[in-house]
Amino acid sequence: MSAEEPKPETAHVEEPQEESTAHFEPVVKLTETVETKTNEEDEEVLFKIRAKLFRFAKDSSEWKERGTGDVRILQHKETKKVRLVMRRDKTLKVCANHFLTPDMKLSPNIGSDRSWVWAVAADVSEGEPTAETLAIRFANAENATAFKDKFEEGVKLNGELKDDAPAKEDAPKEDTKEEAKEDAAAEETKGHPEESVDEAKKA
Repeated sequence: MSAEEPKPETAHVEEPQEESTAHFEPVVKLTETVETKTNEEDEEVLFKIRAKLFRFAKDSSEWKERGTGDVRILQHKETKKVRLVMRRDKTLKVCANHFLTPDMKLSPNIGSDRSWVWAVAADVSEGEPTAETLAIRFANAENATAFKDKFEEGVKLNGELKDDAPAKEDAPKEDTKEEAKEDAAAEETKGHPEESVDEAKKA
């Protein structure tokens, strides 16, 4: 009996696959980037300085800190109206936003030379116009005096506008009501415009 002859190996040849012609649409379509506006693009900065802001809480009869940051006095390039805007550091949330109206007057806070108090009929930092009593403190008397000069200048400019309308109708809103209230509740703390605060000293 003869030895079995080895069987020739059979080469495995893959058949060419047909090219897929199927076309699939993406499930999620990318939309155009939406530009975020702060309503400050059409305004000129007349004054900017670092400070700490407080509000007087009527329900508890005490001052509460609203935040530390840059307080700015802005003038609209077309309407020429002047408003005050202040944003908190880091979060950039608005803690003051109102027009400088002729009835506003700065008063020294308990005799201090670096702190002022004034009443606002329609501050819209929380989304809707609300009456507030605000106090602002600066690092030194020089900064406080410079703020007072520009504040009163803004009041005068608005008073000279013939078509000046109530601030509550025209003040641009910087944040939504819900976001502003949540942020204010989280950051607002008890305080006093004349207490020693490190942030204000660094102004």
